[in-house]
Amino acid sequence: MEIEEMTEKFIKNEQLNFIKKQIAVIKDSTKKNVPQNVLTAVIDLANAKISDLFPNVSSEQQEMLDLSRLKTDKEYEQYIQHLSDYLLPFPRITEQQLKKMFPKHKKLKMPDLSNIDHSQLTYLSWNDLRSNKKFIVYELEGKMVGIECEFAPTSKKNLCSFCNCFGEVAYFSTVTKAKKSKNPDYYKSIGNLICADSLECNKKITNVEYLTAFLKDSQGM
Repeated sequence: MEIEEMTEKFIKNEQLNFIKKQIAVIKDSTKKNVPQNVLTAVIDLANAKISDLFPNVSSEQQEMLDLSRLKTDKEYEQYIQHLSDYLLPFPRITEQQLKKMFPKHKKLKMPDLSNIDHSQLTYLSWNDLRSNKKFIVYELEGKMVGIECEFAPTSKKNLCSFCNCFGEVAYFSTVTKAKKSKNPDYYKSIGNLICADSLECNKKITNVEYLTAFLKDSQGM
């Protein structure tokens, strides 16, 4: 047990969500009473996918992630509970830092930072309904970046570009910092459908490929 105590936090929110999704697949196969060899293959595949998420972990961490020995719902719950202790929290950020990120907004509507569970965040986002704006903050390549988007609720459910889950979405668009030397007036706008409720999105997002690509694009990186 002492070795485990020394293990540092190494799991990101979206990685834990991914692990939960793999467990849901295993439980689903169990409920369907598939043959034992099929169930074993499902568990092996889930284990391999989880291992691929963490290529550089220590042997202790690798052992902690191994779910091949788990059998009951209670064991899966304890496994998730245990891994939750090793969640890397979203970087602490102050209102002052947020104001610096969005200098154009003199009366920037702030999220309630004291009320946010930082360990369950992949990205920080909040809406300002008065100005129909959505703000997104994320740690991109070690640096906190923030973008603002035009935000328009939709009445239909659809797939969210960030978490890839079906639900209540809003349309949002942002103008990128991309420039063309021959045309100083050139601008490129990118639009997406994403979860209207960002906290729900953070509970479901399992990879950040699209989110990082979108942010890089909007930052002109």
